[in-house]
Amino acid sequence: MKFIFPILLLTFISGCDLFNVRDAQPPVQPRANYQQAVTPEILIENLKNSLKDKSVENYLASFSNPAFTNKKFTFSASASAASQFPALADNWGISNEEQYFNNLKTKVDAGNPITLTLSNISSSSFGDSLVYSASYFLNVPANTSDLPNNYQGELKFNMVRDSRTVWVIYFWQDTKNSSLPSWSELKGRLY
Repeated sequence: MKFIFPILLLTFISGCDLFNVRDAQPPVQPRANYQQAVTPEILIENLKNSLKDKSVENYLASFSNPAFTNKKFTFSASASAASQFPALADNWGISNEEQYFNNLKTKVDAGNPITLTLSNISSSSFGDSLVYSASYFLNVPANTSDLPNNYQGELKFNMVRDSRTVWVIYFWQDTKNSSLPSWSELKGRLY
């Protein structure tokens, strides 16, 4: 009897995989199309890819982070959108961008990319900062009929190189310039 308990205990332990090594967990979100934004051009490409891939992590990495710069991210909505959606006029920052982008992801099916096309690009450099302006056309292949698919306007990004020498956007101004809704209106609808 005295020997039966240890034998049963050893049989139980060896049969329950207690000492086996488990498989490693895959990363939460791959950053396949993300590169360190060591130039403003890479930053813009990262922003486009984050929309295409619907990657919240990569999207938010495009904006200033207080851990690496003293520039707080702010968004200035188009005037018509700000009057239509009051949340846009109330100190819109990173947490608002994150909520908007998460909501945007739910409106577009997995296989359909969001595409951002930029034209009439101009920029002015001031040492470690840069002002980037462009006309944009944003296509959002929404899976719902209550959300327009196309947005158009003018954007202005104020960029800075942070303490990691990575370019980030700290100020985003949106301007409506056509009969199509602006990006601000998309943010207002989805916030």
